[in-house]
Amino acid sequence: MKAFVTVMPKAGVLDPQGKAIGHALSSLGFEGVADVRTGKVIELDLAETDPAKARAAAEEMARKLLANSVIESFKVEVV
Repeated sequence: MKAFVTVMPKAGVLDPQGKAIGHALSSLGFEGVADVRTGKVIELDLAETDPAKARAAAEEMARKLLANSVIESFKVEVV
C-alpha cells in the first residue's frame, strides 16, 4: 500500500520559505494570494495490506521521525 504523509508547519510557526514564495508570486503578477505555507509530502510504499495497519504504521513513522511535533503537524492518507 502507498501512504502519503503531509507535513506542514503548525499555525503560528514562522514560514520564511512560504513568505518568500508569496512575495515572488506577487512580483510575478499573481494577485489575490493571501498566504503561502510550505511543507513536504513523503510517499511511503508499505508492504502492509491492511489499510488500518498501514495508516497506524505511517502515523508512528511521522510521530517518531518524519515530523517535528513541536513545530509541525501531519496528516496521513493511505491508498
